[in-house]
Amino acid sequence: MEEKREKMKKFESPPKVLKNFFNKEEINDFLDLYKKLPTTVHNKKQNVIKKRWLQGYSEKLEKLFSDRLKSEIGEFKMDNLQDDNGKDIYGLIQESYSPIGLHVDAGFNPENLVYKQTLIPLTPVGSTVIFKNRFYGGSTSFTLDKEELKKKNLSYGQNKRSSEHINLYGEKPFDKKIHEKYLTHENIENLKGLEVEFIYEWEVGSMLIFDRSHLHCSSSVIEGKKIGIATFTKK
Repeated sequence: MEEKREKMKKFESPPKVLKNFFNKEEINDFLDLYKKLPTTVHNKKQNVIKKRWLQGYSEKLEKLFSDRLKSEIGEFKMDNLQDDNGKDIYGLIQESYSPIGLHVDAGFNPENLVYKQTLIPLTPVGSTVIFKNRFYGGSTSFTLDKEELKKKNLSYGQNKRSSEHINLYGEKPFDKKIHEKYLTHENIENLKGLEVEFIYEWEVGSMLIFDRSHLHCSSSVIEGKKIGIATFTKK
């Protein structure tokens, strides 16, 4: 585990925003793709609709995305869940009506060397909070909710639940002003020891790239709903 962590650290870099990365026509193509894709999950508790970006619905967008991402991060492989036929999917498109809590997308296969993830906003209002703190123990949702922590029998692709972050990053109270402005959906005690690295204000046409080891979460800033595409890579 330690050897793998050291390899991952060699590829780490600060979060990066690419402005005007997609034009209006391309964003409309992504929205059309979203409409065509079948719903994978409608999580009523999280109030989010998730659709897998399945291969074959738009080869044009698949090539466009892959080529542009490669120009920014170099060689990579997609690290996504598979569809019912065993094909790799390109990512997840999420329509959120409520903010998603503190988590890390560090992968489900401990053998993989996770790399970068991306976020493409398809709607203008929203923000994503990325913390300086990192975690290398697989995809995890961090919570103090006792009922959530009881969940052990998880489905394929679901994050494990954990509160171990509370003992990893120290006792420093979280910044109250940032909590009030961006993170009112989170118990401030759940953020103890965390420091903000970057707050990405959503802008249609831009794309965020950041390391998959970063703890992060949605902000509480939502006007009705927001739609974004998340993708995950490995080396």
